Amino acid sequence: MHHTFLNRTEAGQCLAQALSKYKDAPDLLVLGIPRGGLPVAFEVARALRAPLDVFVVRKLGVPSDPEIAMGAIASNGVTVLNENVIATLSISPAAIARVEQKERKELNRRELAYRGSRIEPEVLAKTVVLVDDGIATGATTKAAVRALLSLKPKRLILAVPTAPQSTYDEIKPLVDEFIVLSLPEPFHAVAQSYAEFPQETDESVIRLLKLARRPETKPD
Repeated sequence: MHHTFLNRTEAGQCLAQALSKYKDAPDLLVLGIPRGGLPVAFEVARALRAPLDVFVVRKLGVPSDPEIAMGAIASNGVTVLNENVIATLSISPAAIARVEQKERKELNRRELAYRGSRIEPEVLAKTVVLVDDGIATGATTKAAVRALLSLKPKRLILAVPTAPQSTYDEIKPLVDEFIVLSLPEPFHAVAQSYAEFPQETDESVIRLLKLARRPETKPD
């Protein structure tokens, strides 16, 4: 099952249709993983008439090859390590701590930029829809899922436009519901499912969060 989306906005509209049963659900919260997940999450939140916020996650890259994830950190001080990668490449605790410190700084910078002084969204006992623009290896997503589960939501629904089958199978047991619209084989990169896949900026994230907080004036 392979589908190409025009852009993140269209992907978000398609996801919103797949999530339509949650429209107007009480205690619903939509969280986008910045930066690329935000335009997708914005459309989902708008269609479901739910509040939108960010859930910031940073991958912890292996020092010698930063593309490989040895773990990730997320909002609320959560750290998830990939013990297999760490053992296989025998990465020292000191090396992990250095990378984590650097990424925690960037995570805090982003949280401040995106959220300002607003407090983190209350996840406890909420039905949370976590949205990204796609999943590749799943390291970042797994960290986000574990971080969110530690905050005890009532239900956790993961919704992404595209992912590889292997990652889907691996993450599905971790969440209450996992919605993926496109499972391309072979899977090369998230970008292959999009006609337009521009780099999102902090500014675009902040703009969408502001827009989402505005009272609804448009007719339904």
